[in-house]
Amino acid sequence: MKPLKSLLLFPLCWAFGLGLAIAAPPSASEILAASDAIRNPGQPFSMTVTLTEFQAGKQIDTSTLTSYSRTQQQGGQFSSLIRFVLPTRDAGKLMLKNGNDMWFYDPTNKASVRLSPQQRLLGQASNGDVATVNLARDYKPTLAGEEEVQDGERRMRKAYKLALTAVSPDVTYATIDLWVDAENNRPIKGRFYAESSRLLKTVYYRKYQPQLGVDRPTESVIIDGLNPQSVTLMRFTDYAARNIPDTWMQRDFLPRFQPD
Repeated sequence: MKPLKSLLLFPLCWAFGLGLAIAAPPSASEILAASDAIRNPGQPFSMTVTLTEFQAGKQIDTSTLTSYSRTQQQGGQFSSLIRFVLPTRDAGKLMLKNGNDMWFYDPTNKASVRLSPQQRLLGQASNGDVATVNLARDYKPTLAGEEEVQDGERRMRKAYKLALTAVSPDVTYATIDLWVDAENNRPIKGRFYAESSRLLKTVYYRKYQPQLGVDRPTESVIIDGLNPQSVTLMRFTDYAARNIPDTWMQRDFLPRFQPD
């Protein structure tokens, strides 16, 4: 017969071990994939993107775009067609991101030229920022720890900190630090770095609202890495599921594109 002390300790040890298994955090890849699913609908969709640039709290510029996005048939990354709506001088211009290739089309001269995703579009928002991106496809994540972090609404949240390293040299950022809410996998904030490790920008994801079945961030606040007085606000509205033909995501189709 086993000693009474051993019999009493066995269920306690078993329960303690089970508790540790339940409390174990998900992997970095699982956290990043869940965060991607909150930022991005899992079906072809369109939305309106409004960019507003501020310097020292004063609005100095704005632009309105319509984005059409769908996942590629191979690879799972998004392709995005972005149509310029406002200001009037830019209306009808197009940007196409197909994988990590990006093109700009001007209907005035009917020419399409290659773009860099890192190039600034307006204020602190780069070309790559306005295109829908699946971070899990372009970056290798590691779990850097758990932290209390202030979110975009200035509330403290328990978060997983992910360190993301680009798997290809042609993505928008070389490395990213991403904080994801430990309770619901919502992205809270990100710090985006150049290949030189220089901080380019800090982004806060905020104002979560129901969009296409999931609460998604409807605003991103982008703060310059060197000058915190330089801020760009990105607003995402008019989410709609829609049929987006594969032909829309081809460079040769840009001169024939007509929004419906």
